[in-house]
Amino acid sequence: MIKIEDVHKRFGEEEILKGISTVFEKGKTNLIIGQSGSGKSVMLKCLIGLFKPEQGKIYYGDEAIQDMDDERQRMLREEMGMLFQGGALFDSMNIEENVMFPLRMFTKMKKPEMLARVNEVLKRVNLEGVNKKYTAEISGGMQKRVSIARAIVNKPKYLFCDEPNSGLDPKTATLIDTLIQEITHEYDITTIVVTHDMNSVMEIGEKVMLLKNGKLVWQGTNQEIFKTDNKDVTSFVYSSDLFKKIRDVQLKENKA
Repeated sequence: MIKIEDVHKRFGEEEILKGISTVFEKGKTNLIIGQSGSGKSVMLKCLIGLFKPEQGKIYYGDEAIQDMDDERQRMLREEMGMLFQGGALFDSMNIEENVMFPLRMFTKMKKPEMLARVNEVLKRVNLEGVNKKYTAEISGGMQKRVSIARAIVNKPKYLFCDEPNSGLDPKTATLIDTLIQEITHEYDITTIVVTHDMNSVMEIGEKVMLLKNGKLVWQGTNQEIFKTDNKDVTSFVYSSDLFKKIRDVQLKENKA
């Protein structure tokens, strides 16, 4: 579990996050949505320690990250997995080397142990036998699955996903969403996903937080989105053609 209390973040005179408080639940996919400039990426960077809030605290379990010394913060970073928007795989490394990279950085495992763990996570993301291939030799969807394998190879307690479906076709995006949710449940991870994709909200939004102008204006489940009369939610969510169609179907069913 991650809890944030009254978090403010500013750059110069501009305040980006304006007193956000919420809880990211363990074993669930927690989605952060909002228009560009709403503060989603800044919140994510505060959560992983790249930005330091001017006010408020971020708790991992019972510990506030601001109260941790350098060694404890280093240990915390080892408990984090990160799925970057562009994948961030190393072109000069093959798939096996890419996935093994966090193990080399953060563990004292011997090579056979690392290889066994790499093969385990590659199997989990349905990529057995691609160890010696390079990123240029596999599809974008496969690259994203390699990135997921690398993000979970260190058995993280916390998984952060920044626009995981960026650049993917709808079918592949759904597969990635499903994989993220399955891994979250299987390993009981606290997963936080920043996304613009309303399909993701429908598929895996076990907890959804809507940011607007640096404020948390609504939170609930993907099912509660259809029941709320919050104007910020309806104006944001139903701008999607997909959600307009779903809403129309639901209205017809309710009248029937």
